[in-house]
Amino acid sequence: MKASNITKVVDKLIDRQLPVFIWGAPGIGKSSIVKQIAAEKELEFLDLRLSLLDPTDLKGIPFFKADTNEGVWAKPSFLPSDPGSRGILFLDEINTAPPAVQASAYQLILDRRVGEYELPKGWSIVAAGNRENDRGVVYKMPPPLANRFVHFEMEVDFTDWKNWAYSQGIESAIIAFLAYDKSMLFTFDPLSNEKSFATPRSWEYVDSIIKSGIDTKLILDSISGAVGREAAVGYLSFKKVMKELPDLNEVLNGTLTELEEDDPKVMMALAIGLVNAVKEDQSDEAIDNVLKFSLELPGEFSIMLVKDMQQNGIDVEGSSEWGEWVRKFAYLLS
Repeated sequence: MKASNITKVVDKLIDRQLPVFIWGAPGIGKSSIVKQIAAEKELEFLDLRLSLLDPTDLKGIPFFKADTNEGVWAKPSFLPSDPGSRGILFLDEINTAPPAVQASAYQLILDRRVGEYELPKGWSIVAAGNRENDRGVVYKMPPPLANRFVHFEMEVDFTDWKNWAYSQGIESAIIAFLAYDKSMLFTFDPLSNEKSFATPRSWEYVDSIIKSGIDTKLILDSISGAVGREAAVGYLSFKKVMKELPDLNEVLNGTLTELEEDDPKVMMALAIGLVNAVKEDQSDEAIDNVLKFSLELPGEFSIMLVKDMQQNGIDVEGSSEWGEWVRKFAYLLS
């Protein structure tokens, strides 16, 4: 299931306080979507790694209560205790925890309590983990524990990632390169011994590497360390294409009305660059000029440009050029 669809479903199931488990390969953003849901719903977010705990850490340490002559369990201080609080208890990488620790989580997940501790009513439980065939250090989840969750398997989807990348200000060259070669967004191979491979998370690292000011002589090795050599070489080769782009401001102000270049790499980079440029200048004139310019592009690039503008909340339908654009490309939209 795509991340965008998982977000919609999990958002509703959190309201019903149904325990949810999100499965998926490493680095695809499982924890990020749960954090996003928590932020949008204004909920607290507690990331708890069961793999770092002992069974007694979750249940609490037993001690003798002298005034009642009873043995009781000391409640763990790291779990939410305010009865009026609202949040998401995120059990990340739960299947990397030893079976004894997983067993101690049974009662917390199903009954929302363990030992002397009870999870406040305003909290929901979401868990995530890598699949067993990803060659991570995982333990097979016991059926009694698995049956306590509603399970979803998250897949990598370029459109979802591209929308996220635009919203986070990821470098245009990265978005354009991956739009041109979508296979480079995720190159994880569980049978490979390579330490570096491309994932949505590692491309975010590349964005930080590019913006860090590292010496250009070291940039290839630095990027290779995040996404692997093949992806790094492909990205840097594609980035050279960006130098052939016209001044995007000339498109926004109407000075440049058509592109003589027909290289698909250049047009892909140009379309992505224009989306970012018009996000910064959403004047009626700029939007009109970008739409007018897009009329001279091949249909697939014009449609990609306009769809990306719409996805970023740019009012293309209100442009004076919208009617002409629809007339020219309606046959491709049907």
